[in-house]
Amino acid sequence: MIHTPPAPIRNALAGLAVLAAATTGLTACGSSSGAGDTAGGSLALSAALPASTPKGTQIRIGDPQIQAILQVSGLDKQLAADGVEVKWANISGGPQSIQAFRADQLDCSAVADIPSLFAHWTGTSTKIVFQSVTVDPLQHPVYQLGVAPGEKITSLADLKGKKIAYSPGQAQGALVLRLLQKAGLSQDDVKLVEMTSTTAGEFATALGTHAVDVAPLGISQVKTYVAKYPGATAINTGIRDDAATLYCLTKAVQDPAKAAALKDYVTIRTKALLWANKHPAEYAKAYYVDNQGLSAPDALATVEAAGQVGIPQTWDNAIQRLQATADLLSKEQGHPHLDATTLVDRRFEKIEAQAAGTDTVSADAS
Repeated sequence: MIHTPPAPIRNALAGLAVLAAATTGLTACGSSSGAGDTAGGSLALSAALPASTPKGTQIRIGDPQIQAILQVSGLDKQLAADGVEVKWANISGGPQSIQAFRADQLDCSAVADIPSLFAHWTGTSTKIVFQSVTVDPLQHPVYQLGVAPGEKITSLADLKGKKIAYSPGQAQGALVLRLLQKAGLSQDDVKLVEMTSTTAGEFATALGTHAVDVAPLGISQVKTYVAKYPGATAINTGIRDDAATLYCLTKAVQDPAKAAALKDYVTIRTKALLWANKHPAEYAKAYYVDNQGLSAPDALATVEAAGQVGIPQTWDNAIQRLQATADLLSKEQGHPHLDATTLVDRRFEKIEAQAAGTDTVSADAS
């Protein structure tokens, strides 16, 4: 029997289809500088990564937090010394990155794990080249469930019959499905309210105006939400939600020069995250104060709430979690089965681990 995806999913996929058509035009009309073109032949995905980067190789990356860390730590100078020129893009999240990929305006972007799946399901070929985790992830969740003022929701069992903000194709949407799975509920047991954006303002406003009863909020957003709306609360999900990746267009890792540059970038990115672990105040100011506009106390509290970043010794566990998420979305959203191993480029796994040295995490922590 053919499974028709629920209306929110059909709308999300239709939106990406429209995006594909629109961005095709952007590509045709864009610069002919060749920044996205494969140079010097194609590098097989099974081939060893090049040993050195041609001087002046440019990679276009949306990775705002790392950008801030590199600048404050001085690690950006090492990238330049390695011959890598990074063209930074103020892009984060799945929809923005997929749009930029389709328009050939971006090589790589920092995201959770869901965008890789939806890029595949909507016809954009990408590879994950970096994985990180949170040390003690259940104690330092990325998201909490914001609860509308006056709603008596204190556990996942209380979600039955509630209106839940739902963003198909993004980490928050997958989290909602995982919450229902954990609570033993189906989509028919709740009302999923499709949200077309996952900005903090939209979700908080939807909660505050009772457009929804529950919505995933980033841990840094919860304090502001609770302070703004009297009677508002938030609860923990009890679900590991710390997937953090850098994914790139497949053609970028097939470009020998860009693959070499990404090898250098993965090395420096690893060092940057470990530097931030040891310099929380400097990291808080550079990103959350100077970039995000938080006060100094709120910025430091956000960094402390997020916990320490871990560099996994291997990607085995992360790939298993990615597969479990792909299977869940296939079942609940009607997507074709997907082998998650096809979305990762494990050549970069050793590069990352080597850069971390003894500062890797293993076993359950990874």
